[in-house]
Amino acid sequence: MKAYYISILLCCAMWASAQTSIDEVLRSVAANNPELRANGQLIQSRKLEARLDNNLPDPSVSYSHQFGNREGMGFQGELVASQSFDFPTVYAQKHQLTKAKSVALDREGNAFRQDLLLQAKNLCLDLVFLNQQRALLDERLRNAEQLAALFATRLERGDANVLETNKIQLELLNVKTEARANETARQAKLRELATLNGGEGIAFEDTTYHTESELLPYAVLSEEVMAADSRLNLLRGEQLTASRQLKVNQAKRLPGFELGYRMNSATGGARFNGFLVGISIPLFSNRNYIKQARAQQLYTELQLESTTRTVENTLRQDYEEALTLRSSMQEYAQLLQSQNSLALLNKAIQAGQISMIAYFVDATAYYQSVENYLRLQYQYQTVIARLYKHRL
Repeated sequence: MKAYYISILLCCAMWASAQTSIDEVLRSVAANNPELRANGQLIQSRKLEARLDNNLPDPSVSYSHQFGNREGMGFQGELVASQSFDFPTVYAQKHQLTKAKSVALDREGNAFRQDLLLQAKNLCLDLVFLNQQRALLDERLRNAEQLAALFATRLERGDANVLETNKIQLELLNVKTEARANETARQAKLRELATLNGGEGIAFEDTTYHTESELLPYAVLSEEVMAADSRLNLLRGEQLTASRQLKVNQAKRLPGFELGYRMNSATGGARFNGFLVGISIPLFSNRNYIKQARAQQLYTELQLESTTRTVENTLRQDYEEALTLRSSMQEYAQLLQSQNSLALLNKAIQAGQISMIAYFVDATAYYQSVENYLRLQYQYQTVIARLYKHRL
């Protein structure tokens, strides 16, 4: 078994060395995915929108022309140009609010990017598993074909019966059926990957994962995740934005101002010029804005607290699942590498030392063990991908 097992996995690794790696696929998806580019433009648009609230109001210019209804009164005109603005503290707070919104939008964009890249990475993990299955099925098919040729010769000599030959033909049919199902699944995953890659196909034939496989100590990993998790960072950004919005609304309780120029002219050349000064007292326009901002700030704080507990719980569950899978995977690896059962079975069946039924019982158990090991590897890598999502 050991030689056979090594021949499958090491041969697969050599075959995969010239193929596209998972990291290369993720770089390609990051560069070509249309949703990612569209989201980048949306984030930029929302950043520009956030700046609009800190603009000064447009200046106002008006002119009135009045005529008298008695002879000799002539006319009188008035030109007024004015500019209104809030108290300077408001603009300072709005500037801080704009910066907070920009940070929150960047974090939102990063969360979208990580979700999309995790989706692409999971597709790559699916394909690695399917490629490994294909290699195992190819080996099964070669063994079945060799046995079919051997027992066809024995049947002609009268050393085998039809039931044994039929058993081999059934195994051949089963392997071919599984191989077709495997290829169908592979092509479906490749199409999904091409869609994420902007419609450009990727020849992904890798049979090794080449990703983070070692688990950090839980305390170290937990500290790293809690500091970099996209959901928590997004909520921290929203919390900062809500805090800045509260300060803006509080600053709006200060009066606004209006400065301008006024010119009056009348028949006969009389003309008066002067400055216009006004003040706006926010008695009604700012009502309930501060209460709303405080409620929004409290909401973001509670959301952050709740999501923090959820992230911690999910992290603990994924970490324990990874430990369990790693332990099972190591046990399978040690057992499979210490045995040579398939080679012995092939020698025994060719020498006529065991029956075909006994061979297929033992061979099926072996293939199932290798399949279990490959599936454990796949499940472990899937959990690892979730644990290290923040690094994407």
